[in-house]
Amino acid sequence: MTYVDGYIVPVPKKKLAAYRRMAKKVGAIWMEYGALSYVECVAVDVKKGKWTSFPHSVKLKRNETVIFAWVTFKSRKARDAVMAKSMTDKRSIRIMNSKTMPFDGKRMIFGGFKTMMEFTA
Repeated sequence: MTYVDGYIVPVPKKKLAAYRRMAKKVGAIWMEYGALSYVECVAVDVKKGKWTSFPHSVKLKRNETVIFAWVTFKSRKARDAVMAKSMTDKRSIRIMNSKTMPFDGKRMIFGGFKTMMEFTA
């Protein structure tokens, strides 16, 4: 079964194009080093819940939208190898500059998951 890194990111709507450019570059680097797939989704039908929701999870502000993304890897070992290579890649270091990031990284939620079940067409 695959291993998945998942992300929920609050992005200011006016910086969505910049986020997309950044994500495209980072995704290409992950794929180059061995990721199996990379998906970025922007919220369309995401309502604020009474207790929990995507907006609550990232303390979404009025002028922001939620990004839901994931990267799949062959295994946890493969994920660790891909991330080790990509985080030391000069391109990634340049892209991940906290001063130029198009979102508030302190409110990003991320984690790694072992696949429990998977259906594909």
